[in-house]
Amino acid sequence: MSFGYLPYGYLAGVAIFAVCAAFALAPVRRPRPWDAVSFRLGLVINEMPVFALYCLLASTGLAWAQGDLRSPAAWSVAGLAGLTAVGLAVIVRRGTRARPVLERALDEGLGANWRSAIRADLAAGLRRRPPYARILLRPFLVRRRDVERIADIAYGDAGKRNRLDVYRHRSRPAGGPVLVYAHGGGYNSGRKDREGRPLLYRLASRGWVCVSANYRLRPQAGFDEHLADFKKAIAWAREHGPEYGADPTVLVAAGSSAGGHLAALAALTPGDPAFQPGFEDADTSVTAAVSLYGYYGRYYAQPGAEADPPTSPADHLHAGAPPFFAAHGDRDTVVPVESAREFTAALRRVSAEPVVYAELPGAQHAFDIVHSLRFEAVVDAVEAFAARIRSREPA
Repeated sequence: MSFGYLPYGYLAGVAIFAVCAAFALAPVRRPRPWDAVSFRLGLVINEMPVFALYCLLASTGLAWAQGDLRSPAAWSVAGLAGLTAVGLAVIVRRGTRARPVLERALDEGLGANWRSAIRADLAAGLRRRPPYARILLRPFLVRRRDVERIADIAYGDAGKRNRLDVYRHRSRPAGGPVLVYAHGGGYNSGRKDREGRPLLYRLASRGWVCVSANYRLRPQAGFDEHLADFKKAIAWAREHGPEYGADPTVLVAAGSSAGGHLAALAALTPGDPAFQPGFEDADTSVTAAVSLYGYYGRYYAQPGAEADPPTSPADHLHAGAPPFFAAHGDRDTVVPVESAREFTAALRRVSAEPVVYAELPGAQHAFDIVHSLRFEAVVDAVEAFAARIRSREPA
């Protein structure tokens, strides 16, 4: 047996999983560009550690079956695989902690007896346990057979950036509540069919009509155009939602990252003519807002401006703000968790409505891409939050 024999293919695979797991466990916050590298390499492992564990075990089993583990060097690679598996188990554990954290956040934001106040018909539809089959066997597959997606509907005159998708149950029930969703991407990139889809498909399967909208991006557009586009999508949902089976008297604004910024701003500035030029009379009020790893700061600096314009949600807080749900990862290196913590605390001091805020253990940015233990817990919490808010309205 050669001491130095090394199965390089097995080594390469194990090394990739080890590096990605390390970045998921301890993401780099600075300096640039290492924070971006850390985020991208750790993202998939952080949300799909079980899938990574499958791959790691399969590659180790294959190396054993092929007789590649026949030297101390090869066994050292197997040892690294074992350490990586331990790291993946820690990541799995962090994912399982999201559900009790969200439950406590709902208790704090809605009151200890909030579940008993949900209408019976809405409570009956809430999930009792996580969808383990999706999480463990098909995390990538976000589509559902019982939901249809009507794509690329125009809601404005800005071409493909003013297109939206509608998700609804294939049975086309009438009177469903509406969720209007804005994607992330730092206002520089992104599209309507990337983030949040497990949430959109889940709610649509429960009778909601979900609208996911593109909006104009930098550098061709600025803050006013972004917000006007999202408000225009809300106005479109109010006007045209009934054509798709919606009852827009219940309408939730939602978004991820930059989309969370838009959802919060839209929720806090309903009907403000300064932010909806050309459709000043349109009803852009919302029943509630949902922000996932949202950005709550000021928009990009505007050259030549004498003072920063009021582009942060914190600039528009008021007692009449709608109910708000926010979830943020405590290891987010793109939008630090402190900003979400400060914004929701300030909103609670001002708003007369419930504010639910959860810091998800081990979560990075963009945790809503696939079916994961963490995001399915968030999906269930959003649905439960919405059910409680809807229960305050006449049935």
